[in-house]
Amino acid sequence: MSICSRIFADAAQINICKESLQIKQPIFTELAQVLSLSGNEVRLKILFLLQQENELCPCDLSDILGMTIPAISQHLRKLKDGNIIKFRKSGQTIFYSLCNTSQLLPLFNLLQTPLTTESI
Repeated sequence: MSICSRIFADAAQINICKESLQIKQPIFTELAQVLSLSGNEVRLKILFLLQQENELCPCDLSDILGMTIPAISQHLRKLKDGNIIKFRKSGQTIFYSLCNTSQLLPLFNLLQTPLTTESI
């Protein structure tokens, strides 16, 4: 159990922090949703692949990830319902792409750097 025993509170600092959180609240909400949906390894891989390739169809993702199309479709539906990906139809084929990558770019940039024992 932690005990806080400060002598005085820095009211200015507390107010600045509260204001900062209040101003950024919409960003926190959006980022939490993105992180929640991308917290699944398969969905994170799908997002990474869509970022790399710009767009892919469920058949492509199925072949790449070695999963059934119905399984891929369930993950795509969750990402689409979360407004993280969008789709376009070309004939009978549906292509998926990212809506906005700004929140995920730092994560994807980590995947671009080679792993070393120091980074693990």
